[in-house]
Amino acid sequence: MDFISAEFLWALLSIVFIDLVLAGDNAIVIGMAARNLPAEQRQKAIFWGTAGAIVIRLISALAVVWLLKVPALMLAGGILLIWIAFKLLVEKKDHDISAPGDITSAVRTIVVADGVMGIDNVIGVAGLAHGNMLLIVLGILVTVPIVIWGSTAFIKLIERYPVIVYLGGGILAWTAGGMIADDPILTGYLSPIPHISSVLGAITVAGVLGAAWMHNRNKSRA
Repeated sequence: MDFISAEFLWALLSIVFIDLVLAGDNAIVIGMAARNLPAEQRQKAIFWGTAGAIVIRLISALAVVWLLKVPALMLAGGILLIWIAFKLLVEKKDHDISAPGDITSAVRTIVVADGVMGIDNVIGVAGLAHGNMLLIVLGILVTVPIVIWGSTAFIKLIERYPVIVYLGGGILAWTAGGMIADDPILTGYLSPIPHISSVLGAITVAGVLGAAWMHNRNKSRA
């Protein structure tokens, strides 16, 4: 993937969009963890907690990229990403986060909570980047301003236009289909099929969006 090629720019835009869709809840967690601190300590806790969370994500992304090179783990990652896309579309998040009264505990809470909640971001970014470390670093670093400044506005935008979440789920599902098609174990069987990555991506998108739509419709009726 050449720098500033159409493929690179598309992957970067997709990563930024996925970060926007998935990082909002992480931002809420950060705000809740720091809410009991004095005003002068709150920004410090958010800054250091976010910095720690970004470091953890970078390390996690490097580990995921390395693991995805192992046969069958690309397939496993694709299946996991399908589940992440489905959960994004159907799951209502519960932000039950403790609010410590000291800055050290608040930073620790932010790092741990964001590290756990950020697994979906890491897998999505790693899948979209196709092992390109520059894309991975840019994709994770762009989360910083999103988490600190842009989350509240974007959450309100999603609430007003739910189709944004479906678009994010579709991008994740498309990425999952490509990951499955590229797994070394399946390549020998799937490579003779023309445009198999696009075909499998389209099937995955249709399956995830259709299943999520039916689930949400049945849930609203119930």
